Amino acid sequence: MPDSQTRLLGLIGDPVEHSLSPLLHSFLISRAGLNFCYLAFRVPRESLSGAILGMRALGIRGLNVTIPHKEAVVPFLDRLSPEAEAVGAVNTIASQDGELVGYNTDIQGFLAPLLARGVSLAGKRAVVLGAGGGAAACAYALLREGAEVAITSRTPERTLALARRLSRFGTVSAHPLEGLPVLLAEADLLVNATPVGMHPHPEGCPLPPELLREDLLVYDLVYNPTPTRLLREAAARGATAIGGLEMLVWQGAKALKLWTGHRFPPEAMKQAVSHLKEALHG
Repeated sequence: MPDSQTRLLGLIGDPVEHSLSPLLHSFLISRAGLNFCYLAFRVPRESLSGAILGMRALGIRGLNVTIPHKEAVVPFLDRLSPEAEAVGAVNTIASQDGELVGYNTDIQGFLAPLLARGVSLAGKRAVVLGAGGGAAACAYALLREGAEVAITSRTPERTLALARRLSRFGTVSAHPLEGLPVLLAEADLLVNATPVGMHPHPEGCPLPPELLREDLLVYDLVYNPTPTRLLREAAARGATAIGGLEMLVWQGAKALKLWTGHRFPPEAMKQAVSHLKEALHG
């Protein structure tokens, strides 16, 4: 039960109605016995600066940031963590000693399911679909682990800009979407960092399914529905498939640690994934 000591956490984005973040954070907060409340706030692009001012004025301890604000929110913050600065995108804001600090827990959240499976990324070839904040975090994480990264999207200018920004961290290249068949033929890992296939359009698939193959690891950041059509198509061809629900849980736990100092054990992560799957499937 909230009281006068309860601190507020939340999510800002547009849309947010589909988000499982309130359910996830409420589950973890309750499990840990923390005196926090987590809410979702729909914030249109033109209201972003006002939302950050409101965060300061109301003393909100922390906010998650989702589409379309991960990059746009940067100018409104006091400083960034080294990782957030490297990728130019923020998914977590923490109020610390009077400053609003931007972090990117997507990086650790993305890597955790791969490392938990014992996947070694050094020397592997990865294709990242998308050129937004989520794609930037994934590409940076892969480069940091020693993978070679090819980025492709529907917007060549953003693709090239992202590849240039990340070039100092490793071998990264930009490609037109038409080159995807050739890229995938040589790839070990495919990451979908686009919203294609997300509810309410669950039958969307970001690529022709025939491009998938048995020895390809397919990672879809979309978590609603679970599994996505891309992951169903991948599994049908014998490929290893990882859904965005695991990344959501791991990045959420990292954000909560920044806000509250509480560290969640791996068992809590598994329980949270199961809890969200039950919610999605009714």
